[in-house]
Amino acid sequence: MFVRDCMTPDPIYGHPDMAVTEAQDLMLSKGIRHLPIVIDKTNLVGLVTRTSLRSALPSDVSRFSRFEVSYTLSKIKVHSVMVKDVVTIEPGTPIEAAAHVMATKKIGTLPVVQEDKLVGIISDSDLFSTMTSLLGANNPGIRVTVQQPDQSGVIARLTSVIAEAGGYLSVCVGYYSKVNPEDWVSLCKVQNIEENRLVEVINGIEDTTILDIRQFQEKE
Repeated sequence: MFVRDCMTPDPIYGHPDMAVTEAQDLMLSKGIRHLPIVIDKTNLVGLVTRTSLRSALPSDVSRFSRFEVSYTLSKIKVHSVMVKDVVTIEPGTPIEAAAHVMATKKIGTLPVVQEDKLVGIISDSDLFSTMTSLLGANNPGIRVTVQQPDQSGVIARLTSVIAEAGGYLSVCVGYYSKVNPEDWVSLCKVQNIEENRLVEVINGIEDTTILDIRQFQEKE
């Protein structure tokens, strides 16, 4: 899965000379937290966030009336408050690389740029949606978490015994155990098999432990 598969294409954007109040109203009306700022429709020059908009407010805003605050903001242009050093990403970047960039940089969005043109935007909300899809959050079935030694062939044995017992593996993702870093934990969503039968076949695999098992029903 790549950034292009999860991003919002042709995002809403603003321009450097628009008033801060105009940017606020646009973001509020569209329900967005980040507004790319472009020139010539596609050339990215900055990014407006809720944090950068707050920086335009007077330091002691309580001293001013709502009218005075609105009037002051209407005179400030976006180019004076936007983030200019914008971290971007390309549409062909793997989704996990985008997530790593956002986590390490502690940012909530990445404008997607191709050949110096803005083609999309991807946010932490998009990543959460992708994660729930990858984990099969809305798929019915038996959710089973299995711990095995981090060795070649162990996942193949797990998936093989489930398939041989008639189970359909709709989701299988894995991660290293924090408690035992030498072990690998697989999270699987299995259909077309009874829970007791699934437990039986998994317990028949050497050095394999079921950490958790539960039923998931399809959400209406």
